Amino acid sequence: MKRILFIVLAFLPLLSVAQMVQPVRWTGEEIGDSVRLKAVVEPGWHMSIIEMGDFMFTQEFKDSFEMTVAKTELTPIRFNACNDNMCTAPEVWEFKRVEDASLQDGDNSPSGDRSLWLIFLLGFLGGLLAIFTPCVWPIIPMTVSFFLKKGGGRKDAVLYGISIIVLYVGLGLLVTLLFGASALNDLSTNAIVNIFFFLLLVVFALSFFGLFEITLPDSWSTALDNKARSTGGFLSILLMAFTLVIVSFSCTGPIIGTLLVEAAGRSLLAPTIGMLGFALALALPFSLFAMFPQWLKTAPKSGDWMTSFKVVLAFLELALSLKFLSVADLAYGWGILPRWLFIAIWIACFAGVGIYLLWNFKNVSLTRKIIRLVVLIPSFAFAVYLVPGLWGAPVKAISAFAPPMPIEGREVFTNYEEGLSYARQTGKPVIVDFTGYGCVNCRKMEAYVLDDDTVKARLQNYVFIQLFVDDKRDGIGDMNSKIQREQFGANAQPFFVQLDPYGRQIAEPMVFTTDPQAFLNWLQY
Repeated sequence: MKRILFIVLAFLPLLSVAQMVQPVRWTGEEIGDSVRLKAVVEPGWHMSIIEMGDFMFTQEFKDSFEMTVAKTELTPIRFNACNDNMCTAPEVWEFKRVEDASLQDGDNSPSGDRSLWLIFLLGFLGGLLAIFTPCVWPIIPMTVSFFLKKGGGRKDAVLYGISIIVLYVGLGLLVTLLFGASALNDLSTNAIVNIFFFLLLVVFALSFFGLFEITLPDSWSTALDNKARSTGGFLSILLMAFTLVIVSFSCTGPIIGTLLVEAAGRSLLAPTIGMLGFALALALPFSLFAMFPQWLKTAPKSGDWMTSFKVVLAFLELALSLKFLSVADLAYGWGILPRWLFIAIWIACFAGVGIYLLWNFKNVSLTRKIIRLVVLIPSFAFAVYLVPGLWGAPVKAISAFAPPMPIEGREVFTNYEEGLSYARQTGKPVIVDFTGYGCVNCRKMEAYVLDDDTVKARLQNYVFIQLFVDDKRDGIGDMNSKIQREQFGANAQPFFVQLDPYGRQIAEPMVFTTDPQAFLNWLQY
């Protein structure tokens, strides 16, 4: 019991870091026909009010903000906060009446909640995929053998699952603590990091094709396994979980790396949330096998199907590796991976999956023929779907991965001041699109919204300024990011603002959506 308490206490400081960053706390007090509003700002932060009805503020509030307004003038307050390292996404706080006092405190609604759920889902799907990798599958008999000899029950199985989750989430926390929010945002478009993960996925793909075998030293896993068997209590379960992490890392490393880099540009909490989803998906089946060892008898044995799974996974890793190469290529302007070449390689990868599964098709059992057909038919169909993309078709299904399509039919400015100068000359309003080469949601919004014919027609009424915040050439991205943070109080992408010809904001900003009508309703002209 003392060991369990010690381990729980050891992880408490780490878990405390994973709190949602909310440096501003709002309160409101009714005084007759008026309401006194107050915001308290944590030390080291300053708050900017973006919009509050008819009241507009340009100054920053470092410690607190207080004002009294008539109840008839109450409107939601839109604000954000910054410190020396990061800015929070714009948030909205609305005063609740006395009868709603239970909702009053902490009613800040971070706009990033939905993206955190997406990161969790991606992590969970990655964990499910990892279960079937050739490094993880053989650990199932090891797990069952360990718990049969230990004679443990449901309590031990639950502790085993929790240990797996703690170890993997600890990895996410470690990355977060080491790099921080600003560095993680840079990490997602850093050339060295993206090239490293591109090469890593290619190496693992070649290994899965059978060119060579990647294994960690047997002494590592053997020593840990022997130590786990010779140690009693919770410590032995923790060591068994650590054995799973060490042995499985040869196959789960690329999945974890992809997840962490995808999560890097989103928020301080995102890598930890992603690892929580991954660990949960991986821990559930192992906990169940530890709890009910007889289930192992119903699990298929590793054999030819595992080889087929490895080859299919190799094709997928080759395709996904291009995402990392593309981000580095775009951010640094190398021009080595144009959109048509990216699509051509994806066509080859998915067609390769289908051709491989057709090979020796007649010599496999009926059950495996059905399983192969379930995979190869969509693979061939997807490859055919991508072919028109070689000649400029949008192929929206890969918009989150492929290089962006060029904006056609209108002039696009990539310099903020030049765009505003042109707007003053022509008298046209302005749309500023803060985007990023490594921004998945930016690519989706471009494909589903900005490429819509009706939206394109309406955008002819505007001067369109597109600013990439992660452009690594000559400090362009840093300058664009500074404009977004200092003038519009935000640091997330996609982020659209409407301005009059003199640079004054004429509507609330628009964030991510895939609904063209919502974007059309937002446009003022």
